[in-house]
Amino acid sequence: MAVRRGGRRDAVSDMFILDALAEARIGEAMAQGVFDRLPGAGRPLALDDDALIAPECRVAYRVLKNAGFVPPEVEAHRQVAALHALLATLDDDETRRHALARLALLQTRLEAGGVRRPSRARAYEGRLLERLGRR
Repeated sequence: MAVRRGGRRDAVSDMFILDALAEARIGEAMAQGVFDRLPGAGRPLALDDDALIAPECRVAYRVLKNAGFVPPEVEAHRQVAALHALLATLDDDETRRHALARLALLQTRLEAGGVRRPSRARAYEGRLLERLGRR
């Protein structure tokens, strides 16, 4: 039973109780052989690397990912990469100006949101654009 503090249930104690209950049920199932001969047994799990996501956000991010959603900054990074690929193929100056304006807007939004590209990536981008003669 959860410890009460000031008339409220202690959420931490509730979690410990749920953890203990889950572990007990898993142990019982293992002893009964419920997990024997499951599909994929003996092979490594295909786990997503979520080490860079704060532990308290991992479950929410996983739910959103499974539903097909990605964080806005990830989508912005995808759009930036797509624009870079597009810029390498454009010959029309007007279309190129629009793509560059969109790229600048996305990069500004990313930087304003606290997501910054490493300075080495910026330097490489500059050298690449110079080499392609598009700076």
